[in-house]
Amino acid sequence: MQICVIGLGYIGLPTAAILASSGHKVVGVDVNQNVVDTINQGKIHIIESNLDILVKKVVEEQALKASLKPCPSDVFIVCVPTPFKAGYEPNLDYIKAAAKELARVLKKGDLVILESTSPVGTTQKLSKWLSEERKDLIFPHQDTKNSDIFIAYCPERVLPGKILEELVENDRIIGGITPQCTQKALELYRSFVKGKCLDTNAKTAEMVKLVENSSRDVQIAFANELSLLCDKADIDVYELIRLANHHPRVNILQPGCGVGGHCIAVDPWFLVYDFASEARLIKMAREVNDSKPLFVTQKIIHRAEVLKNKKIACLGLAFKPDIDDLRESPAVFIVSLLIQKGYEVAVVEPNIKELPQSLKEKCQLIALNEALKYENIALLVGHKEFKNLKLEDNEKILDFCGIEK
Repeated sequence: MQICVIGLGYIGLPTAAILASSGHKVVGVDVNQNVVDTINQGKIHIIESNLDILVKKVVEEQALKASLKPCPSDVFIVCVPTPFKAGYEPNLDYIKAAAKELARVLKKGDLVILESTSPVGTTQKLSKWLSEERKDLIFPHQDTKNSDIFIAYCPERVLPGKILEELVENDRIIGGITPQCTQKALELYRSFVKGKCLDTNAKTAEMVKLVENSSRDVQIAFANELSLLCDKADIDVYELIRLANHHPRVNILQPGCGVGGHCIAVDPWFLVYDFASEARLIKMAREVNDSKPLFVTQKIIHRAEVLKNKKIACLGLAFKPDIDDLRESPAVFIVSLLIQKGYEVAVVEPNIKELPQSLKEKCQLIALNEALKYENIALLVGHKEFKNLKLEDNEKILDFCGIEK
């Protein structure tokens, strides 16, 4: 099939590459000219295990090319960001913009799949937005049995660092606006997914993704709240959790600096926004995890005041270990807050070559051996490069991720 993947970020590019390696002809679309040029050179603009090798291969085989605009295709897969606005209102502007672009090249029989994490009902909205652009076509929300276009939702559920593997091996949830839409989408995913392809309707598929990430958020919030309790009680939270997890039916996660990434730090707010009266536990978990970076910042500042030293080295900037993704990263927030408070901050982040624009002129990116000369060091992300620091012998380092526990 001819497939058009719209959005070539952390999900879109791996998805496009996997599809291209599975026998499909793929055009990847992105609004960033640099991204398009980089991919067409057989290179990548993000860090993901083995993605560089796969992209180089499929570009050389002419199975994948990048473009600024969608082209006529059999399938369109939308993988654009879905952030939130002020007041945690979901921002669907990117999906709406993608709909407007792909509508221009839609033809009868085409399949449109939304993979972007979205509030319940977004797939239905996508169908309506497309119909506003193409009044000559019949869409599934208009006629459930005789639509010209098939529309479905299939959320990604992959782990950064293992995306290529999990795109193929993980089970997928596929929900169409109509049963015919679901079956059409199932055919596509069965062409490259080795895991189970589980069928449902669009609204349920949308809710599944939000619930999966909200469940993780609640579990992490419990661990982060335990770290606050233990700090007050002068108890090692990592030892506490290790001992508690010896219970055969207890599996507490590890606390950290908060929760980052575009999924777990964002998706629960979609449920809270739409179901304000019902999503009480989900909202409280979000508030606990969003407050953890403030707690970490206060601990770092307290150490700096005791030492009477305004210079601080922060180890790690990504939202989780061993990736380059800084989206919604607690570490970025902590560093920004320390700078706002007047501290001189240096950062070690082995997975990036330069600091994000928001930090570029306010702090410096340094090597680990240089950071270890600082009196006040905060370990914010458990990258593999930091695992041999012998923290028990290094009282200069405040460990907020339990790297040796």
